Amino acid sequence: MSHPLRDLYRLFFPHVCPACGEPLPDKGAFLCTRCRWNMPLTGFWKEVDNPVARKFHDVLPIVQASSLFYFVHDSEFRELIHGFKYNGKWRVALELGRIYGSELKECGLYDTVEVIVPVPLHIRRTLHRGYNQSAYIAQGIAESLKIPVDTQSVVRTRNNSSQTRHSREDRWDNVRDIFSVRHPERLAGKHILLVDDVLKSSSTLQSLGGTILRAVPDCHLSIATLAVPRGELEK
Repeated sequence: MSHPLRDLYRLFFPHVCPACGEPLPDKGAFLCTRCRWNMPLTGFWKEVDNPVARKFHDVLPIVQASSLFYFVHDSEFRELIHGFKYNGKWRVALELGRIYGSELKECGLYDTVEVIVPVPLHIRRTLHRGYNQSAYIAQGIAESLKIPVDTQSVVRTRNNSSQTRHSREDRWDNVRDIFSVRHPERLAGKHILLVDDVLKSSSTLQSLGGTILRAVPDCHLSIATLAVPRGELEK
């Protein structure tokens, strides 16, 4: 189905697969059977030593790290991510978080996580978008792990520009000192799961994790991102 026809179909018949636009036979389903089967899953959440975890080995002490699926350009799943980042489709972020949460629960490697902290957006960007997509991903994960989401203890203090606008060499400077821990007592001694949408570099999560560890040195960190580009794992 072409994009104009798919968008028109969604307008009048909204119960369709958000990835491919085809009708969903089961009203309780989020993705159609074909798209759920074709989701480019990484399987990294089942492995302690995986390519995502290795990206943080020399920059941030972590317990676990993984991404649910590969970010593939010109695919339905890229469109899913762009839908909740730029087109207000926050329910997609929530449902993908639920899928991820069920996988994390089943594998058992994240059973000691006690609280989830989504990567904060600056207040200006939150007001412009209307929500923080990472918070909805975190909420979906939390439903499976049966643990709380904390969106108040850590804030983004500077409205830095998007990392996609910067070269790899400039990305760290763009995210340096952009976070602040407002309630360290809420995170003290806990195993914290940091959640983001796409792992395009480790710099944002490195900055966030480093800020938390400086304020709460007795906590432990793990990382879960919804997607990761294959090329990022080769750098």
